Amino acid sequence: MEIFKNTNFDFLGKKWPFIIASLVLTAAGIGSLVMKGGPRYGIDFKGGTVTTVRFQNSVSEDQIRVALSAKIPGEIVVQRDTTTNDVLISTELRDEKALDAARQLVVDTLASNFGGGSAGKIDLSNVGTAKIADELRGPVAASMNEQQVQDLAKAITSFRDTQKKGLLGNIDSLSGVNGVSPQVISVLKEKAFVAPYQVRGFDLVGPKVGAELRSQALNATLLALAGMLVYIAFRFEFIYGLAAVIAVFHDTIITIGLFSIFDKEISLTVIAALLTLVGFSMNDTIVVFDRIRENLPLMRKEKFDSVVNASINQTLSRTLLTSGLTFITAAALWLFGGAVLNGFSFALVVGIIVGTYSSIFIASPILIWWRDWMESRRTNTPPTAGGTPVVAAKAKSVK
Repeated sequence: MEIFKNTNFDFLGKKWPFIIASLVLTAAGIGSLVMKGGPRYGIDFKGGTVTTVRFQNSVSEDQIRVALSAKIPGEIVVQRDTTTNDVLISTELRDEKALDAARQLVVDTLASNFGGGSAGKIDLSNVGTAKIADELRGPVAASMNEQQVQDLAKAITSFRDTQKKGLLGNIDSLSGVNGVSPQVISVLKEKAFVAPYQVRGFDLVGPKVGAELRSQALNATLLALAGMLVYIAFRFEFIYGLAAVIAVFHDTIITIGLFSIFDKEISLTVIAALLTLVGFSMNDTIVVFDRIRENLPLMRKEKFDSVVNASINQTLSRTLLTSGLTFITAAALWLFGGAVLNGFSFALVVGIIVGTYSSIFIASPILIWWRDWMESRRTNTPPTAGGTPVVAAKAKSVK
């Protein structure tokens, strides 16, 4: 399928605006990284905790941050998804021993500031099946055996987590659960309350593990670039591999720089996105290089830059289809994927845009520059006689 046929756009004639834009973005990104002391690493790399909480109603991020800052030292990052009222609470804890108590600190702080419950009552929004069964067992012992109590507790938590998505609203909403009688409702109102939030997930990473992950992520990226350099140098020529790696390195630097400029976290999912972009950009560059190699014997009388320009035009439809469809998917994730996928999708959106134009306006001009440089060297090299440069031969005859 071709969107454009027989195009003859002068891409290389328009390369300077894109090269200048790349230089500006690269300088701005590096400047931002230097000023901020490097990227803003997420909990995955620094060590700490990430708690996912779903609230019944919208809650201010500042309100959550202030409440937690009074109890937990270090940086606290709160991200809210306005479509679902899900909140990601990231806490930085440098002391590895403190990580064990971090979950309880977050849970207790949320309960004291947002729970709205009474002392001695269980929170139906956040307790498990066993705790609900414990509260029901005594009051309903006359009418239910142990197995029935266990089944009823499971039915309540299942209803809460599936049909109500973790948010009951009030105890009366349980009246539709099979086995929940008016007597059970009465017992639950006496012994329990419903918090306007549910803790849906809790992840914990130690500082040592975070440092190891950071090192491994850097090594993975560098090894990927080195492997691709070797592959392309073997398949084409070394300069082709070098041009492709420079273009991909350019894409990665600009993407990380934009993360720093917009103060976004670098997490494991972002590293996954960057590695994805390395492969995507490299594949796009290889397609153009492959067409250049095919056209060289067919267009021997043409200048090399004309061959490159023609090759880019011939692969234009493929580039637009691949990059365009991938961009639409990444943009949808960025706009509607929520806070968890924001960093990942942002890296994809930026990387696809930068990676697509770098194949045309960064990698290809490097090839042309190299070819022109080699031609100039060839032109300036004195002719040889019998394998010995003429200058050297004359000097020898003088002796």
